[in-house]
Amino acid sequence: MALTRSSYKGPSRRLVLAFDIGTTFSGISYRYPAQVTGDAKIPTVIYYDAKGTVCAVGAEAMREGLHEIVEDEGWIKTEWFKLHMRPASMVDNTNPLPPLPAGKSPVGVFADFMRYLFDCAKTYISEAHLNSSDLWKSVESKIEFVLAHPNGWEGAQQEQMREAAVLAGLIPDTPEGHARVQFVPEGEASLHFCVQSGLTVEPLKARIVIMVDVKAYSWLFWQRGEGILIVDAGGGTIDLSAYGQRAGLKGHEFEEISAPQYLLHGSKFMADVDAITQHFDEKSKLTFRVIDEPSFIKFGTVRDRDVALGIRSGQLRLNGSDVADFFEPSVTCIIQAIEDQRENAQRPITSVFLVGGFAANEWLFSQLKAALHPLGLELCRPDTGV
Repeated sequence: MALTRSSYKGPSRRLVLAFDIGTTFSGISYRYPAQVTGDAKIPTVIYYDAKGTVCAVGAEAMREGLHEIVEDEGWIKTEWFKLHMRPASMVDNTNPLPPLPAGKSPVGVFADFMRYLFDCAKTYISEAHLNSSDLWKSVESKIEFVLAHPNGWEGAQQEQMREAAVLAGLIPDTPEGHARVQFVPEGEASLHFCVQSGLTVEPLKARIVIMVDVKAYSWLFWQRGEGILIVDAGGGTIDLSAYGQRAGLKGHEFEEISAPQYLLHGSKFMADVDAITQHFDEKSKLTFRVIDEPSFIKFGTVRDRDVALGIRSGQLRLNGSDVADFFEPSVTCIIQAIEDQRENAQRPITSVFLVGGFAANEWLFSQLKAALHPLGLELCRPDTGV
């Protein structure tokens, strides 16, 4: 894996679409119907009817007023479907997954979600460019796709993702079509993003010499023989991967120095009331900072009130200590996993990069920083969540 990139100088126009279909949130570099906040990610959720027809996807599946339609029409909510494709070595029987709709396979559901993302991208390109029809026709038959997947997923899982691309109509089921799909482990993608975001500059200033060139810093940092740990704290899972530079330093190439670790222990807050959990995941989970400040979760109207339960004007009040208790299993799990990676790595790990949706939470960041500092580990995170 190399961190340097050269500009494309091919003879014809090309289009590359990258998909990051996560356990709870997914992203592609385009906008989505029903999403007006400007967020780069949408919920990884699909609603099917009883016949298996897709009815609502992503932000459209979370819009206000949909709950009544779901009840009236008997739609089936499908989420966490990506984890049904994980290797047997990553299966955790203590955390059962939500079942898939009858007659639907993991690959089939994955294909439906890919098709939705692709259609959104096509619509945006058609609306955002002049002569869009000619533009699309010039690249449509040769679009290349990059699919991110957890570290530890290998040939069998990649084959399922490629099969989903065929079912979604993104590529033909031919050797030429298959060759248009490339895969990248999420840990590698996060490492690229962190280094190019300049996270490695500040440690260099403190340890060796002031340096503003990230590439130069990378060379000096890794020549010291140190490793770095990527902690991807997502909405439903936590993935850890450790990297070090290959011998010889040519091209700034890196390799894994410890077996990747996967934990089904993300920030998803499971409960029975959809409105409460949705607000917690989208708002309170990210804004919680200190234990002595309460969190407020909106779920009803101003007429909803039950002072004994902490409900006023349709908002549920949670003590900061209670919210901290929600996070404690994840915090403890991450710290233990970091220590395991450090012990098993082939060279010393001195820095940890925190990425993923859960990384934006100030409470998580402060707790990890306090726990890792005595171990001589420096914790950093990019300004923008990955």
